[in-house]
Amino acid sequence: MSTSACNLLVLFGSQTGTAQDCAEKIVREAKRRHFSSRAVAMDLYNVANLLNEELVVFVCSTTGQGDPPDNMKTFWKFLLRKDLPATSLTNMKFAVLGLGDSSYQKYNVVAKRLQKRLEQLGACSILKLGLADDQHDLGIDAVMGPWLNDLWEVVLRLYPLPPGVEIIGSDVCPSPKYKVSILETVKLKDSENVKENFNEAKSVLQKNVKIGALCPFHARMFENKRVTSPDHFQDVRLIKLDISGSNLHYVPGDVAVVSPQNMPDTIQAFLSVTGLDPNTLFTLEQNDPDVPLLPNFPDPCTVQWLVTHYLDINSVPRRSFFELLKYHSQDELEKEKLEDFCSAQGQEELFSYCNRVKRTILEVLQDFSKTAANIPLEYLFDIIPPLQPRSFSIASSPKAHPNEIHLLMAVVNYKTKLHLPRRGVCSTWLASLDPNDPASTVPIWVKQGTIRFPTDPTVPLIMVGPGTGLAPFRSVIFDRCTAEHSAALVLFFGCRSQLKDFYCKEDP
Repeated sequence: MSTSACNLLVLFGSQTGTAQDCAEKIVREAKRRHFSSRAVAMDLYNVANLLNEELVVFVCSTTGQGDPPDNMKTFWKFLLRKDLPATSLTNMKFAVLGLGDSSYQKYNVVAKRLQKRLEQLGACSILKLGLADDQHDLGIDAVMGPWLNDLWEVVLRLYPLPPGVEIIGSDVCPSPKYKVSILETVKLKDSENVKENFNEAKSVLQKNVKIGALCPFHARMFENKRVTSPDHFQDVRLIKLDISGSNLHYVPGDVAVVSPQNMPDTIQAFLSVTGLDPNTLFTLEQNDPDVPLLPNFPDPCTVQWLVTHYLDINSVPRRSFFELLKYHSQDELEKEKLEDFCSAQGQEELFSYCNRVKRTILEVLQDFSKTAANIPLEYLFDIIPPLQPRSFSIASSPKAHPNEIHLLMAVVNYKTKLHLPRRGVCSTWLASLDPNDPASTVPIWVKQGTIRFPTDPTVPLIMVGPGTGLAPFRSVIFDRCTAEHSAALVLFFGCRSQLKDFYCKEDP
């Protein structure tokens, strides 16, 4: 229960989930200090209420060419309105933490602009702008850790705890975001094929299943063609999807967003190490009034669906993963190592163990198998991040390919420094789908891309698109081919060999 007179709001703009993870960490730390606190994506927050907020922490990343994340764009557009008075936010105290990568020219530019705009609107900054750099030897934690320490020092100076109230110790496990109620076990046929089990479970629950936060359209795959020679080291696919009846609209330069799934072998490995029954049926309930239920999450849901569609078990775990995992360890050796990873002194070892070799969440759980088998189902939502959608430049033209979306995609496949094989979650899943199977559908939606082509077909174009960078140019070339009059188009395409990776050379 909150004992502070102040509410601490954490607003985040996150493209890959890192800023959201950081925001949720701030909320957990705020509640240890007895603040009422919640983390909200900026575009899900009613920006008009910002006038009444007393204390706000902003966490945001920078995407593309200095663009705000997708779930921050509407919020940012509102803040840029010229009719907002310079005294709009005079009642608000704030701090901004930017997450970026200094190898990019517009490093952390969104956070810098946000800081400046909030000050222009009269808000009072209580802390120096934090600029975390993923290029640092210790990643974003190198800046984020000290910045958060400074934040709490300032916040508690402004809003001291009541007499006799102590900060909740870090040895106390925080409450889970959600309550899980086990209903029953869905009776499925015995099968070693996880996909078969999932499809049957889906049919049992189909009346209530709404997959994906944005309710994507499930497009049927009707072609999955390798466009590199069989003996070429890289597998590149031209995937064609049927979007009939979807009401999806796009133009050349737009982007298709895909909700991926985990592969059956990794799903089975996760179920094995955690000891979870894939057929368990459960419902989610709110455990914290500040944390809303997941939008469009199946109700009820099976563990099979959860692991297949929601948990990002192949991602590299962040520090917060270890901070939460340690609470569920009852093995002395495993707990000691987890606590060491969470300490300031253990950050270099954690980076070497995890980030440098890109060790996945699944692999960490296999290394800490006794702890993994002890994780309650409800805590999976706190410990493991959700699968993130993947974006692909659309390689088709709505005029030349009505009711279709084409994707030109390289299947990610490489080895880590420890020579461990790595596969791209989304690309491997898409490449595995059989276009002759009616069940091969891809959850998809469309968003505006950063490339904007002239709508006038008489404007000549010079295009440079090596490798899969060809995709948006294939789209505009097909689009121009449908025009009665089109100016000259020049495409510079790069490949290693005409016989091995000359993509789409058979296109008319």
